[in-house]
Amino acid sequence: MGKGSKKKKQAYGHANDAGAAEPKNVAVASEKLNNKDYERQLFKLQTELVKMQEWVKATGARIVIIFEGRDAAGKGGIIKRITERTSPRVFRVVALPAPSDREKTQIYWQRYIAQLPAGGEIIIFDRSWYNRAGVEHVMGFCNKQEYTKFLKTCPSVEASMVNDGIILLKYWLEVSEKVQHKRFLARIKDTSKRWKLSPMDLESHRRWYDYSRARDAMLAVTDISQAPWYILPSDDKKRARLNCIADLLSRIPYEEIPYKPPKLPARQKPHGYEEPRLQHQQVAQRY
Repeated sequence: MGKGSKKKKQAYGHANDAGAAEPKNVAVASEKLNNKDYERQLFKLQTELVKMQEWVKATGARIVIIFEGRDAAGKGGIIKRITERTSPRVFRVVALPAPSDREKTQIYWQRYIAQLPAGGEIIIFDRSWYNRAGVEHVMGFCNKQEYTKFLKTCPSVEASMVNDGIILLKYWLEVSEKVQHKRFLARIKDTSKRWKLSPMDLESHRRWYDYSRARDAMLAVTDISQAPWYILPSDDKKRARLNCIADLLSRIPYEEIPYKPPKLPARQKPHGYEEPRLQHQQVAQRY
């Protein structure tokens, strides 16, 4: 895994002169993936991620992975599985809050460019500069001129990143209307998930088709040859996680770095040291 693999067929075609690219049907496996098979496959993929991590450190590669999609599409779950067994010193997740008053006076790209990787780093954007083409545009947080300017400049900015040697991968998680609705209801009922449902999420549920139009326009303009979009069906969370990790591994030309197991050194002699009876407060053993 990792070298010489062909790019998978994209679910959205490239932009054409007529305007937005039209979505194509994506075949999704209907058979449910059981937990045992899922965990086994996930562990294999996470092992490969660790190998890729060592290659990134050894070669000084710079990688940016962008995750975009509707609310409740499953971005957080995928990112969690990618970073579960990897080093936070190599894999860094960026989820920027709303811009401050100061940041609003900067050029739009400034706070995102500051997050780009140095050598030996992988940056994962949990939402990215594409906020301008999505939530900011739909909710009126930017004006039409700012939105149009973003769509015009985005391809050239991303092309310059790639031309400078950054590996840029962009994933759009495609969740259906029915499944998003079901996940929102689950968040309302589950006390451990209520924090995931914000007023902005509720508004995105109401404005489904406004977000659909914004998605179509964004994909049509920013699906460039240097940095294409990869559409990930995410109604099935487990399959989406596996498919996404397998796909990103196939698009990064990593090689396994030979590993030489270290030899643990012998412990030093105690030289009279004795463990004291700790008189401090103890954590109650409830389990």
